[in-house]
Amino acid sequence: MLLRAALLACLLPAAALAETHEVRMLNRNTTGPMPFEPEYLVIAPGDTVKFIAADPGHNAASIAGMIPEGGAKFIGKIDEEIAVTLDAPGIWGIKCSPHYTMGMAMLIQVGDTPATKADLPEDLPDAARQRMLDILARRK
Repeated sequence: MLLRAALLACLLPAAALAETHEVRMLNRNTTGPMPFEPEYLVIAPGDTVKFIAADPGHNAASIAGMIPEGGAKFIGKIDEEIAVTLDAPGIWGIKCSPHYTMGMAMLIQVGDTPATKADLPEDLPDAARQRMLDILARRK
């Protein structure tokens, strides 16, 4: 019986082993106004990220220019949860559309390669760029 269970486990698709991670969208936390919590997430390819509107007025959307090759853009509705499965390895930039220019952004590392300053596009709004630089500095 134990052998049969072990063989069955080996045959399950990799998606069955994928994890779901929760990110809260907030008005404020210890890092300041308009944060995602956590602000930096490390996941495996195929994991799902569920963005939770813990405070009103927020959404989660991918940032153009910060979607790894093979990844698909996404945009959630204001005040609604969205669950996104990220298969493409690399660094994903995530924003809250209405608060992006105020710096409401986060980074998701899919796979083993950590984010660096080189992953940040030149055309980020100033507050979003600063938020991401602060996130990278806190990761050291």
